[in-house]
Amino acid sequence: MSISKQDMLKLVKELRARTDAGVKECKAVLTETGGDIEKAVTILREKGIAKADSRSGRSTKEGVIGCYLHREKIAGLVELTCETDFVARTDLFKNLAKELAIQVVTSSPQTISREELSPEYIEQERAIFKKLEKESGKPDKIIDKIVEGKLEKLYREVCLLEQDYYKDDSKTVDQMVKEAIAKLGENIEVKRIFRMQVGES
Repeated sequence: MSISKQDMLKLVKELRARTDAGVKECKAVLTETGGDIEKAVTILREKGIAKADSRSGRSTKEGVIGCYLHREKIAGLVELTCETDFVARTDLFKNLAKELAIQVVTSSPQTISREELSPEYIEQERAIFKKLEKESGKPDKIIDKIVEGKLEKLYREVCLLEQDYYKDDSKTVDQMVKEAIAKLGENIEVKRIFRMQVGES
């Protein structure tokens, strides 16, 4: 069942009020359930996304360094922080740090989020995409939309939190982190990432 834009806005507002999940997650699950709000709430709770967003913004001064070494050739490091040392010592939290380090090795993100990309880099990529579309003969009226779509794809490739989780491409790394937030009851942040490969400068 298709949902009108106006109805979707109302449903997203209600679902967010009941779960504190993000707009993106709410839209996706409402589309999946055909607008069934009760099913949507259940799915979000099962995924651990509900209530996760409400914890964002809390101070995170504890944590661990997740590390992964692949065949002694590629290494990934992730600084993952939380609110208390108690949570930092849990297996779930330490495993999340390890999984993120593996993600860094396998998917080579350049930044943690799109906000860390410089405006100059984004404008450079936008100009390149626009030039290519013009040269291919696309009408001017649709070029901007195509370019923005390509930028979104770029963010999903180079930003850790927007990448598909390497074990399950039905969810993003950001969603995986939010699931852990919901389960552990504390804010969790990826502070720093580092990837090193033999032979790379």
